[in-house]
Amino acid sequence: MSENNNNDPIIVCQDVHKWYGQFHALRGIDMEVRKGEVIVIFGPSGSGKSTFIRTINRLEEHQSGQIVVDSIELTHDVRNIEAIRKETGMVFQQFNLFPHLTVLQNITLAPLQVHKWKKEKAEEIAMQLLERVGIPEQAEKFPGQLSGGQQQRVAIARALAMQLKIMLFDEPTSALDPEMIKEVLDVMTELAESGMTMLVVTHEMGFARSVADRMFFFDEGQIVESGSPEDIYNNPQEDRTKLFLSQILQH
Repeated sequence: MSENNNNDPIIVCQDVHKWYGQFHALRGIDMEVRKGEVIVIFGPSGSGKSTFIRTINRLEEHQSGQIVVDSIELTHDVRNIEAIRKETGMVFQQFNLFPHLTVLQNITLAPLQVHKWKKEKAEEIAMQLLERVGIPEQAEKFPGQLSGGQQQRVAIARALAMQLKIMLFDEPTSALDPEMIKEVLDVMTELAESGMTMLVVTHEMGFARSVADRMFFFDEGQIVESGSPEDIYNNPQEDRTKLFLSQILQH
């Protein structure tokens, strides 16, 4: 569990709504996340989980309600969006690495462009991060030469290179072969234990149980239930939560 000395929320979402045409994808989401908390979001496909975390760095635009990240409100103001994206990294199902750049170049690209770091500094930090995610020997390879698990670890290192305060993970292991899932979850567990604020959309319930501070069950664009892993696993209150857990925990 993450140590949390600061009780001020770093993310505040109030009555967040999102539509795609007639489809009401998010129906009044309320959530506060404190600095250093690890939040796991789970639920059936199409329940709004990915849409929700993508609103936090404006990859999706919410139509009503309020989202405040580290005291900056997400509005149409591009400067606010840029400021939030400098503090908030995202790791996707697909690794989104540049295939024509080496692993090292993938990780140093944004720090060189956004932070204007010198090449030596960017490469030194990139190598430290590759060490941290356990694949320093892959620095000069291209993404296509790596396994899926290695590519996802590069994607995590690339996000960390931006010196972030918040990490968003959108089903980071769902495109991986089973034997590669653990190596990515191990990196995420280490990250959680280091005190990083994390929001993780995942079906990896063992990871959720061991790492999450709180879990939120989404269904049909709403938060049906939330609580500690103990509450959710041992004493779920809502029938929809019980049904979903009974289905997912059988697998």
